[in-house]
Amino acid sequence: QVPLVDSGGGSVQVGGSLRLSCATSKYSWNYYHCMGWFRQAPGKERARVATMYSGSDTIIYNDLVRGRFTISQDNAKKTLYLQMNSLRPEDTAMYYCAADTSPSDCHRGRYDTWGQGTQVTVSS
Repeated sequence: QVPLVDSGGGSVQVGGSLRLSCATSKYSWNYYHCMGWFRQAPGKERARVATMYSGSDTIIYNDLVRGRFTISQDNAKKTLYLQMNSLRPEDTAMYYCAADTSPSDCHRGRYDTWGQGTQVTVSS
């Protein structure tokens, strides 16, 4: 059973919006200490986009997306979201949701549970 399932990617024009979803098949998001979204463009390293923590109001955004992207979760639906507005060509990447139960790994940005990824393409 795949623990995390990403969806919602697609192709949009500059300035458009998409909402990515990540469903956890087995556990609620409260099981994890941290959860977030990452992205990787061709030829580039994977980068953290946004992170949130269970039982905390702390949310961390990559400077490149702050003010345009919003991470949220719905525990009843066991789904994590990434609302992406004002999309730019440089947002084009494969997006992955990820989670981890270890506070120390979360602090280091090391996540051990990953979705399969969903492609986002922004064209001008």
